[in-house]
Amino acid sequence: MAGKMRKHHLFWPLCMLGLLLIFNLLYSPDFFSLVMREGNLYGSLIDILNFGAPLILVSIGMTLVIATGGIDLSVGSIVAISGAVACMSISRGVDQSSFGLMLGALGLSIGLSLILGIWNGALVSVARIQPIIATLILMVAGRGIAQLITSGQIITVSNANYAYIGAGSLAALPFSIFIVLTVLLVASLLTRKTALGLFIESVGSNASASQLAGIRSKTVILTVYVFCGLCAGIAGLILSSNVSSADGNNAGLWYELDAILAVVIGGTSLNGGRFYLMGTVVGALIIQTLTTTIYMIGVPPEITLVVKAFVVLAVCLIQSDSFRKSIVIRWKKRKFPAEQGVNRHVS
Repeated sequence: MAGKMRKHHLFWPLCMLGLLLIFNLLYSPDFFSLVMREGNLYGSLIDILNFGAPLILVSIGMTLVIATGGIDLSVGSIVAISGAVACMSISRGVDQSSFGLMLGALGLSIGLSLILGIWNGALVSVARIQPIIATLILMVAGRGIAQLITSGQIITVSNANYAYIGAGSLAALPFSIFIVLTVLLVASLLTRKTALGLFIESVGSNASASQLAGIRSKTVILTVYVFCGLCAGIAGLILSSNVSSADGNNAGLWYELDAILAVVIGGTSLNGGRFYLMGTVVGALIIQTLTTTIYMIGVPPEITLVVKAFVVLAVCLIQSDSFRKSIVIRWKKRKFPAEQGVNRHVS
């Protein structure tokens, strides 16, 4: 039973998440405490879910892209563009508090995110450009586009309906959590209850063989990039609405790297093929919990990224079967050197 549990793709990520939470509990005994204020729950655990919502969304989209053997380096730029377009649309309205203006801004932002996803997917599937190069184009240009939209300034808006997306609450929990659950549920149903998931894994394993088997590989690849763009666009709306402002320079910065790490920690291979959405969610939670931990213990900002990198490296090494086996073999050689010599003599 224990052996089967260790082989499950969620075992080591959940262990790492549990260790991080336990460390936080030992460092701050009230870490798990939840407080009800004005009908809403507050606490460190709620903050992790709330602040980690955009990263989880981006990571879900990235999972399907990586499952096809691709990668999307432009998600951070799409996050910035999405927030910039929405806030710019609201700020230029006659009445910023208008509900209709907010809906129009959301529609424009989501529509542009889908178009950017189509752009990436077309470059990869139709133009046959390598994914890392195709998405690097939008990664660089997109950040510039976001700054052009905002004129290099931080745009502040005043719209209670828009602010509700990232800062509102539903059933005592942050509304952003329900957005993530909805996207995760839709993605899970489409990939596990329909043939789409099998098509994605097939394309990721061998795109040429999938094409010969009758699967429209180009359509599948285009679809996952569009979905990834959609997830990044929604994440951008959550980020910007949470602070009622858009920062084209810093919004979504390095999100592409955190999303890739979350996918890898969750057990999905960068080579494509089989993917794990729940593993990705746990991986994103590990990264957000780690960020919260670093800030809580007061690590200086100039070495925050270094500490984060070392911890993520440790998590990835612990997850590696070959690394764990090599450690066990070396430990046995040091523990029982005589037995190793006898075995070699007998053989």
